[in-house]
Order: sequence, then C-alpha cells, then structure tokens
Amino acid sequence: MMIARDFNSQRFPHPCTQGFTFVATPTLPKGSSLGWSWNKHLGLGLGLSSTMKKGVGGRIRARVRARAASGDEDDGQKQRVVGRRAYPFHEIEPKWQEYWEKERTFRTPDEIDTSKPKFYVLDMFPYPSGAGLHVGHPLGYTATDILARFKRMQGYNVLHPMGWDAFGLPAEQYAIETGTHPKVTTLRNINRFRSQLKLLGFSYDWDREISTTEPDYYKWTQWIFLQLFKRGLAYQAEVPVNWCPALGTVLANEEVVDGVSERGGHPVIRKPMRQWMLKITEYADRLLEDLDDLEWPESVKEMQRNWIGRSEGAELIFNVLDGNGLASNVELVVYTTRPDTIFGATYLVVAPEHPLLLSFASEAQLKHVEEYKDIASRKSDLERTELQKEKTGIFSGTYARNPANGEAIPIWVADYVLGSYGTGAIMAVPAHDSRDYEFAVKYDIPIRWVVSPSDDAVPDTGKAYSGEGTLSNSSNMASGLDINGLLSAEAASRVIEWAEKTGSGKKKVNYKLRDWLFARQRYWGEPIPVIFLDETGESVPLDEDELPLLLPELDDFTPTGTGEPPLSKAESWLKTTDASSGKPARRETSTMPQWAGSCWYYLRFMDPKNSKELVAKNKERYWGPVDVYVGGAEHAVLHLLYARFWHKVLYDIGIVSTKEPFKCVINQGIILGEIQYTAYKNAEGNYVSAESTDSLNGCTQEIVSEEYVKKSGEFFVLKGNPELRVAARAYKMSKSRGNVVNPDDVVFQYGADSLRLYEMFMGPFRDSKTWSTSGIDGVHRFLGRTWRLVVGSPLSDGTFPDRTMAVEDKPNLEQLRAIHRCIAKVTEEIQGTRFNTGISAMMEFINAAYKWEKLPRRVIEEFVLLLSPYAPHISEELWFRLGNTNSLAYEQFPTANPDYLKDSLIILPVQINGKTRGTIQVEEDCSEEDAFLLASQDEKLSRYIDGKPIKKRIFVPGKILNVILDRQSVKVGV
Repeated sequence: MMIARDFNSQRFPHPCTQGFTFVATPTLPKGSSLGWSWNKHLGLGLGLSSTMKKGVGGRIRARVRARAASGDEDDGQKQRVVGRRAYPFHEIEPKWQEYWEKERTFRTPDEIDTSKPKFYVLDMFPYPSGAGLHVGHPLGYTATDILARFKRMQGYNVLHPMGWDAFGLPAEQYAIETGTHPKVTTLRNINRFRSQLKLLGFSYDWDREISTTEPDYYKWTQWIFLQLFKRGLAYQAEVPVNWCPALGTVLANEEVVDGVSERGGHPVIRKPMRQWMLKITEYADRLLEDLDDLEWPESVKEMQRNWIGRSEGAELIFNVLDGNGLASNVELVVYTTRPDTIFGATYLVVAPEHPLLLSFASEAQLKHVEEYKDIASRKSDLERTELQKEKTGIFSGTYARNPANGEAIPIWVADYVLGSYGTGAIMAVPAHDSRDYEFAVKYDIPIRWVVSPSDDAVPDTGKAYSGEGTLSNSSNMASGLDINGLLSAEAASRVIEWAEKTGSGKKKVNYKLRDWLFARQRYWGEPIPVIFLDETGESVPLDEDELPLLLPELDDFTPTGTGEPPLSKAESWLKTTDASSGKPARRETSTMPQWAGSCWYYLRFMDPKNSKELVAKNKERYWGPVDVYVGGAEHAVLHLLYARFWHKVLYDIGIVSTKEPFKCVINQGIILGEIQYTAYKNAEGNYVSAESTDSLNGCTQEIVSEEYVKKSGEFFVLKGNPELRVAARAYKMSKSRGNVVNPDDVVFQYGADSLRLYEMFMGPFRDSKTWSTSGIDGVHRFLGRTWRLVVGSPLSDGTFPDRTMAVEDKPNLEQLRAIHRCIAKVTEEIQGTRFNTGISAMMEFINAAYKWEKLPRRVIEEFVLLLSPYAPHISEELWFRLGNTNSLAYEQFPTANPDYLKDSLIILPVQINGKTRGTIQVEEDCSEEDAFLLASQDEKLSRYIDGKPIKKRIFVPGKILNVILDRQSVKVGV
C-alpha cells in the first residue's frame, strides 16, 4: 500500500488520516519517507497506526470500493462514500432545508393569535469569527431547536431567532493586520456562520435576523444610552483602567490575563483615563434581590451575588501622623466588615492607586513606593486579589493612629487591596484575616488576638481565626470603648455606635460591584451619541431624531499611539455643531464596548423591523420575558448582569413590562476534543509508566493511538504491555492544539441529523463531554435502522424503494404499550432537557419494533413525530413517505395514553384441553379476546391452536386461559 498526500481529496473521518488519500497498490515502497515503524509496546508509529486495522480494514476499504464501483476516481466526493451510507441523508437534508426556506416554515408572523401560549427560546447569539463553527458550538443550538420544535408541535406560538454580536476587538485587530475593513470581514464571517447553521437544520426565524453592526439596530443602542445619560446613569470620570498600548485601547478585566492582553499577549498597564461610566451600582440592591425569583442555576446566581458583593460594615477614620508622631491633617478612611476587631488592627494597608498615597509617604520611602506603584499598575485586579499568590508590599514610612486604643500603627502599600473596592484602604487584623496574616508573617508585623470561639484566649495556631466569637483584649479607658466579653455581632454594633458618637466613623453598606466602564478606544463599535462644546467642553447629548449616529468610513483605523481613539482621525465627522445652540462642537471619539449591543438584543427580536420604537409595547408584553436562555457559563456574570441592569432601567422608564429579561437560564457543558493518550520515555529511551508527575520529569512524550490502549481499572495502559500506564486527557478544542472538529466535515460524512443526535446523546446536556468521531457511528446506525424499518432494505443498486413498510392494521396491545411508553419518556425528557435519555427511549422503541411482524402506520407516524425535534430532516422525509403532504413542523406532538403506561402485566398460564402448554404476558385486566390473540401469536402455543377447530374457551381473568379443542377433529398425539 502506498500513501500519498492530497490536500484536495476528501478527508477521512479519523483525525490521524485527515488530508491523506489511500491508493491501493501491492506494497509499501522501501525507503519511503513515511515508512512504518513498529514498537513492541506502542504498535505502529507515526500517529497513523489507528487507521491500519480499523481504517484500512473498514472505512478506507469501503471508499476504495465505492470509487472503484464508480469507475471514476475524480468523480467527486459523493461517489466515494456511497458504500457507507446507512440512508440517503445527502439527498434528504438539502431537499428539506430548501423546502423550509422556500416555505418560510419557521417564520413567526408579526400578527399572531395571542390567545395561544407563547414560548420564547433564545441562544446567546454568537460572535461570527473567520474560523466558523466547530462541533462544540451546535450543542446549545441543537438543544434550543429541540425545545422550539417541541413547543410548536404542542400548539405554542414560538419565537426562536438568531443574530450576530458583531462589533468588537477581534474584527478590528484582523482588519489592522490585513488591511481589510472590519465591515467586510464581519459580513463574510456572518455569511459563513449562517450557512453552517442552516446546514444543521435549525428552525430559526431568519426573517428576524439582526446584527449589532447595522445602523437600524445600533440606533436603538444609542437611544438607550441617551436615556441612561438623561437620568444621570451615564457619566464621565477619571478612573484607573487597563490600558494596552499595543492594541491602543482600554481592556476589561476579563480581557487581561497575567498582565497581558488576552488577544495578542501584549503588555497591559493600569493608568488613569477619563472614561464614560454607567452607574450600575445604583441598581445593586435590586440586582441582588430579584435573583431569588429566577429559574437559574444556583451556581450562576451565587456568582452574581459574589460579584455584587453586598456587605454591611463600617467606615473608620485613622489619622495619619507626621514625622513627630503628631496628628496631621490627612485622614485615612478604611472600610471593614468586622468593626468588632478594631483592637486587633496592627497596621493599615492602602492600595497602590490610593489618591492620598504620595501625599503622606515619607521622603525616604517615596522612591520605593513609586516603583512599587508602577509594578502594581501592570497587574489586573484578578491577579492582585488571587488568594494563592504570595503577598507583596512596601512600607510607606508613615504611621497612623488607631482611634480605638491610640496606638501608632504602620501604613503599608500592598496590591492585594484594590482602589476600586471600599475606600481603597483597610485596617489589617492579621490574627483574624488569612491574607493579613500571611502579610504580617512575611513582613514581621505584630499579630494580636482579640476574638476567640469561646471564652478562652486563642493561642497562636499558625493561622488566622476568621470566625465570630467572644471579644478579648478590646478595651481602652482613654477612648471610652470597651467591648470585652461581648459576642462579635453585639461588639460590632457597639463599635459603630461609639464611632458615630465620637466622629471616628459611621455605619456603611458596601458593594464589590463597580460602575461599568463603558468606553473603548476602538474604531469598530457603536459611536457614543454625545458632543462636547468647543467653548466650554460641556457634554451635550444628541437629539433622538439625529439617531443613528453613523460610524464614519475610515481607511486607517490603527491605534493613534497617543491614547486618542481611531475616530479622532475622522476630522470631517469629528467637527460638528450643537443642533440647539448652533455652537461648534466635537463628537465623542470613544466607542461603546461589545457588551452594549448584546445587552438588549432579545427585545429587538420581538419587533426587529420597527423604525419608530425600540419594541412595540403589545409585542413586548406578549413575548417577554425570554422563557429559556441557553449559553455558556462564561457569561454567567458580566453579560447577564449588564443585560439585567439595562432591562431594569428600561422597566423604570416604561419600555418593558417585566423586571427581569430571562426567566430560565441554562448553561450547556463544553465539548472537549478527543482523548489524547500519551506515553513517556526516560533519558535512556525506555518507556516508563505515567504514574506520577514527579516520575516523569525529564521524560519525552509520545502520542499513542487509541487502538493500542485499553482501560485497566481507573487507568489506561498499553495493550502490548499492561504494566505501562499512559496519560489520558481531553482538551478544549482550539486551533493551536489542532483538535478542532469542523461540523461541515461531520455533516458530509454522517449527515446533520446524526451530528445533532450525537451531540444530544453524548451525555447530560449541562455536563462537559469528550468528542469521539467513532462515537457518532452509533447514532448514525440508529437513524439508518429507523430508515430501513420504515422504508425497507436498499435495492440492488443501493437506492431505496419509494414505498414504506407501514400497514393500515390496527396496532396490538404490545405495540400500543411500546409507543406510548416512548411518548411519555421522550416528552418528559425534553421538558427536563435530559435529551440523551430521550434518545435512549427512542432506540429502545426501534429495537422492539424490529421484532414485530407488521408495522402499523398509526404507531410509526407517532414515532416519527417524536423523533422530529431531534432529527428533523429524516423525520420530514419519513412523514412525507408515509403519505402526508404537509410539513410535520406544526403537527400535534403525540400525547401518552395513561392506560398503556400501567405496569400491571401478569403471567397467564395457557392450557390446551386442560393441560398447561405455556404462558403469556398480559395486562391484569386483559380481556378473553386479547388473551386468546396473544396466545395464538405465541410461537410455542400457536402450533397447538393454528388450524384447529375450537370447541370452547374457558377464561378466568388474571388466572388462566383454557382452550378446549374439538377432539373429533384432532389427531391422536397432537
């Protein structure tokens, strides 16, 4: 056999053979650059070994046969896989996709019967990248499509739209790198995504398609901004931001990883800039309280609670001391949730960006403080607050006085305190806070215990005690504060009361939530509809009738290098006049962040063509809120929190009628790439067992193909040497790792229905799962068996007959029980989004149906309707072949008859002429006629009954059936 590289050939399904064409020749030439190697432990090498037994012996041979049968090696991809197809999905799927598009089958009309129930099911709409979809993306889309199709068939008005979150940094960076305008690449990417989604047969209403980059859409994004501005919820402020000089823009915290930009890996620094902010903190309490009523995963709700971070505590004032130890005019206000521990405060910590830091740092320490501040500016907030990282800090050279006991305590600067949280300063109580404890131990700062879980003093245990308890060492006559012996809660109240009385502080409710930084120094985003008067610099909002403010065409959208956004280059666009006063002005040159367009798109889907208002009130009242919203857990906080904030503002101004946008949120799991098996060689070139990380230091790795690995207990070992354990791990799909699976390839090999079905069958919808190209074979065979059950076996030329195997006979009890149990299970599992077990129920039904002599049309039609939400193409075709002329999309979904769900089967003895000859399984209340019918169909009993004259039957319900034959006509010995 010879192997030749052919990049234009049809790719083979196994990842190790992608891009190779196998040509039948007698032998492998000696000296070939791809010469096979054999290892007694690993088997065939070079990463192609997995194809030798399974590939060449199976799939590859089938393709060679198919090509040979066609008589034309260059006759296209279709000819090469004819021999493998379990059913003609390559004809069925394009046919029905064309039908749905032509007939606009899934269009939700603007005017509908609002007396019917509604179901609004929504995907978190995608960012259309040039790479297109990989097989992980359709997981959530398939689930929502199943729900949408199911609800249509139950008589609901269904809204199931799709659109594109298309502004943002990736398109702009690609444009800068290639010189292509982002509008061009965005449209190209959208077209690519749309074609892939249509290829999978999703029942979206494409008439409602929207893109955040279209002016008739972002007109209303700008309109919402104006409402925020008019209500004081949008303002400008000088704030520390993540600035990336290379990208020329501000980055959100989540866009910074280990001090560099997530995209491109460029250094990021913290620096103050004047930015647009949205006052999300005004809604903090409502965002927190309304979580309780949502049908969301508890983990997501908890993440939002933690992000909002409401806490009750106190602000306490510490006077900064001058060089002589006397109180200066500088006061440090600290926020603490544990005012009861004030006597345990042995130092203060201020954030490196604290506005007063340079005013009180000592002259001797000033240089060191500035150096530390510069280093901290290069770290993200997440890096600085990471619990596992080693704490760093610098002494400011200055002290402050503890108001509770009069002690002078040192002021430190440390990056584990953020300027954006509380007051940017804390009182450090190392005995009762783990971060403070680590810091105090490292820098040899005193640790004083003031809280114990009992009346006994707490010894130094080598770690902080952060719980509540009884106060000790907490009294000072000079200050007038004595909380010794009090429990923590009462002591905290006493300290706040004392602080307010003496002017040393006050009660304070605080939030971790910060106002939303709402500006980006980018080109590819929504223009902010505000101008600044040349004379005064005053900010003036545009009139609503001036919207949309269009994004100007720019040939050069590279960063300016000065911090000025790219829009500052659009001079003719930049200069304008105030419509009300006629005074000269300049436009805002920052654009909105990508989050803006995705905050409210669910509302626009309700009324996408409305040019007069964001959404018509009657349509919003009917369709809102979204019933089911499906997307990745990575959006659990920011996107969902921002959308909830905007929705509540729109609720307050009467645009929407509900307090929350999304009734139920579901996070789908991640599909990981195929499992990768790795063997290890030591320095001597010998294989070693992968039993611990330490034992593999200095070893080289070697990828092992799946067929040479087997499971042994909890681990994987080599088949050739079970003593050698290999590492087995699945990774998230990524281009860099080379484990991305293109859904287009899977659809070509197996069909869209197989891909849909497999992704639902892999495991529980919310769990992460590992992709297996070979695993899709199982569901593909199931669809093939379903096809052959209904249509029959293929003809000699490989095609299938036009007829079906269905008959008009009335179904028997066994068949009715089978289909109604399947109906009940599939219905229940769709409603519970347990799609994999619903598929199992359908597989069980097909197994049972293959044992029947006849296939009643009534039963098989109900099964096809059950299958249709999962595998719509094959279902439509079978429905049509069963004699129906309309699409099944709006047929009534079957309902289970409880009479056929009872588990009341009994074993009924059957006698022939008084002698027991066998038993049958019947319902407890089975009639004589049904019992006799079952007996006559039983393989063993039928030979006593068939063709014999029956004198009478004796039937005792639930006890016995005795068939008395006419002895005059029965031969001796029967």
